Amino acid sequence: MFSKGGSKSAGRQLPEANRSETATGKSVPSLLGTDLKVVGDLECAGEIQIDGQVEGDIRCGTLVVGVKGRVTGEVTAKTVRLHGTIHGLVSAQTVFLASTAQMKGDIRHESLAIEPGAHMEGHCRRVDPSEAPSHAPRSAANQVPAANQAGATPANPAANSADAARVEGGNPARKLLKAARGAEPGNASATG
Repeated sequence: MFSKGGSKSAGRQLPEANRSETATGKSVPSLLGTDLKVVGDLECAGEIQIDGQVEGDIRCGTLVVGVKGRVTGEVTAKTVRLHGTIHGLVSAQTVFLASTAQMKGDIRHESLAIEPGAHMEGHCRRVDPSEAPSHAPRSAANQVPAANQAGATPANPAANSADAARVEGGNPARKLLKAARGAEPGNASATG
């Protein structure tokens, strides 16, 4: 375009490199700014940095929630670095709660570090690597675990209903809570 001798690269395709990589080959994180609110699930093979709000489930390699970031939903990742707020279940190999972190929900982890000043409401459970959920993004079609296929009997009915809620999409805890509210004596509808 800027040379006198015509373009030798005209029609030449760019290499099939990952467009989100820098010249050094390191992956560039996906950023959600402070003025952005996302309602829905996020999936990313690499790193996501959230400085805004997300209402939905997140599956990624690394999740960094900034000081002003807020996540409401289930998080599944290889690494979670929390400086802001998460309300929901976190399942990750490595979890770090900074002094500014506000965590309300359970954490399943292999490694957990909590700085003084971090606020944590919930249970922490160390899991073996063989028990840890995969942080890789799911395929387009959600696959039903073998335990939920026809003819299989669940060893733990409560866990099975949570898995079923997860397959349908969304946060299983919210769906179970809605189902429990519908079963309460004051919520039954009268039929003639």
